[in-house]
Amino acid sequence: MSVKNLNMKALSLAVTLISMTFVTQSFAQQTDAVTAENKQDIQQLRQEVQELRQLLQSYSQSNTTITTQVTSPVASVAVVNSPTKAVEPPNGILSLAKAEVKVYGNIRLDASYQAEGGSASRLYNQINTVPLKGDKERSDEFKSTLSATRIGLDFKSPVLDQTVSGKLEMDFLGGAGLDNLRIRHAYLNYNQWLIGQTWSNFAVPDYMPETIDALGYVGGSVKRTPQVRYSYTIQPGSQLVVAAEDPKDSTVQARLPALTARWNQKIGDDLNMSLRTMAHEKRIESNEEWSWGVGLGAKYDFTPQTSLKADYYHVKGDSSFVSWANSGVVKQGSEIVALSEFDSITVGVAQKINDKTRATLGYGYMKFKEDQTYIVASPQANKELWQAWVNVFYSPVKSISFGLEYVYGEREVFTALEDGTKKGEDNRVSMLAQYNF
Repeated sequence: MSVKNLNMKALSLAVTLISMTFVTQSFAQQTDAVTAENKQDIQQLRQEVQELRQLLQSYSQSNTTITTQVTSPVASVAVVNSPTKAVEPPNGILSLAKAEVKVYGNIRLDASYQAEGGSASRLYNQINTVPLKGDKERSDEFKSTLSATRIGLDFKSPVLDQTVSGKLEMDFLGGAGLDNLRIRHAYLNYNQWLIGQTWSNFAVPDYMPETIDALGYVGGSVKRTPQVRYSYTIQPGSQLVVAAEDPKDSTVQARLPALTARWNQKIGDDLNMSLRTMAHEKRIESNEEWSWGVGLGAKYDFTPQTSLKADYYHVKGDSSFVSWANSGVVKQGSEIVALSEFDSITVGVAQKINDKTRATLGYGYMKFKEDQTYIVASPQANKELWQAWVNVFYSPVKSISFGLEYVYGEREVFTALEDGTKKGEDNRVSMLAQYNF
């Protein structure tokens, strides 16, 4: 029987009981005038009223029981749902099967006023190809782009008794500076292993002074490579990282991956250092040469507000790892005739002015060895490159940043043009507006 029918039955019984009560009262008032037979009838009526009361009480208890049975599943549902609320991930983290997925990225506007130097293709650093004075310069020009806008996903999920993590990050700086989507990072981590594409183990950006320019300035590198990497912590503060990398050197044929090694050392709370090395076979048909390089980077915190970064490279026979380098290999036909060799350094001081404002003063320099065989084969190769810059960043709130930067640099080639020109200038002001999510 439904709850509704029970309620209607109980109501009917209640009305009947009230009516009978009035009848008994009426009969009681007339007891002196009735006969013995009437008294017997009244007694029987009272018994019937008592039975009605008991029946009503029974119906009331039945209604209470059914109501409890109907509502209890609702409470059960609430109990089932409660664990979901307890493990709800933080803001910005999604749950996909057993994996946690964090979405992040930024919307970034870059603008630049090029007073001297530059080209039509892009506004980011191009110090190694800026036009020489009087040779097809594109000066006094404004440019802007949102190509450095990026989006990324961080993954994490349990596998047996371990955790597998990964990253997928993209921006729009593909295709020679056009607004084409490209992969920046795509890799997974398991225990001490990394497989995929991320920062090169040799050319790390950790020790480059901060810049607005998305590609950085001369002396540093923003190289990302497909690789297999293994990291081993020898003791707290000491770590060895080895990797086999594909440097994507389009000037040669690749038969073997590049081998890289890096030693990370933390000294106290204020000093971090990194010693790196690299070796890679350069091959053109049956001609083979080995390129190699070393790097040393350091970051020192003078105070919580002031820090120094410096990075140094010496490389022979390679142009794929360190940015802005001459071609590592010069060939004639299928023969390798010379290898490039250079030293580069970048250094900068960063100052935190307050909780919302910071600034950097930096300098970068690259010098190539004067190998006559190399110069004859590639007369317009660069002899020296340098850049100096100063910037300031302002973040009114955590997710929004504005930046302003001035950079001046020069390029000098080994062999002058017919008019005697050997130098070109990079003279520009850059601006940044960025929203992080």
